[in-house]
Parts: sequence; structure tokens; C-alpha cells
Amino acid sequence: MQFSSIVILVILLFGSVAVAFIVIQIYNSLLAVNENINKAWANIDVTLKQRYDELPQLLKICEQYVEYEEDMIQKIMSAREKMVQGKDVSEKAAGFNELTAGIKGLLAVSEAYPDLKANVQYAQIQSRLSHLEETLADRREFYNDSVNIFNTRIQQIPDVFFANLLGYQRKQMFEVTSDEKRIPDLTIKRRNK
Repeated sequence: MQFSSIVILVILLFGSVAVAFIVIQIYNSLLAVNENINKAWANIDVTLKQRYDELPQLLKICEQYVEYEEDMIQKIMSAREKMVQGKDVSEKAAGFNELTAGIKGLLAVSEAYPDLKANVQYAQIQSRLSHLEETLADRREFYNDSVNIFNTRIQQIPDVFFANLLGYQRKQMFEVTSDEKRIPDLTIKRRNK
């Protein structure tokens, strides 16, 4: 074998290894950004579940002090179920936004009742809900950052070719529509005795 043939074989071998290494790197990095989205959404779900679990306690305490129309409780519980049972990000976001508006409405109205505000359990739940809202805001931001990175990557060359082979499609961010930004009517009416 000639020296030039050996050099060509070595170059081809190193070239093949380099291409294989690049392909593996692209695949692994695309897989990692996709998994970051799943992790971010799972973190949101954990916090939503914690908030979901706090609501019955909050409603029970509030009912002891304020005579709410059944309609308000039903709206909050309906939003709670809608959020949990949502099949995709937009459905969960719609339920999330309705529930957030309902909780804010409930907390705002309850401010008018000094006995309720003085209740230790109410104060603890209100504090936990405030903390959970802050956590959710951070986790939504992380989720949207992860989605943005993924959506950008699957459109860049050479990643776009591998993304097509893997069937990766753009992911939806956790956004709110203009209808969902509107606060639902959760006015509280006193029951006539």
C-alpha cells in the first residue's frame, strides 16, 4: 500500500469519526432541550397541584365568615378542574388564568372581613398561595425560555435536518390570550335571609 493511500484512509477515518461525533452532539443537544421543556412543565404541574390542594381549605375557611353565593365557589372549582384536566398547554393555561383570577377575586373580597383576615389558618393559606404564585411565575418563565430555545434550535442549520428526522415540531409557549386576560365576573352577592 502506498503512503498516499494510507494518508487518505486516515483522513477518511478521522473525517468519519468527526462527522459521527457532530451528529451525536446535535442529537444529544436537541434531546436535552426537548427534555428541558418536559422538566419545566413538570415543575409547573407540581406547583399547580400544590395550589390546587390549598383551594378547598381556603374556601372552607372563607365560607365560615362570608356567605358566598354558590356560583362563585362553582366558578373557582370549575376553573380548578379545567386546569388539571387540560390536555395541552393552552387548555391548562386557560384554566390556570381563570383559577388565578378567581383566587385573586376571593382574596380581594375577603379583605373586607376583618374576622377572616385575623384567622390564622386563612393568613397561612394566603401566604402559601402568594408564595406559590411567585413560584409559578418563575416556572412559567423557565418553561417559556426552554420552549424558546427549543423552537430556535429546531429551525437552525444543521439542527433543522435532525429535528425533521426526529419529528420535532414547534412547541407552544405558556401564553394567555386576550380573552383570558379579562378577569371573569366573580362578584360576591350576599344571600338574602
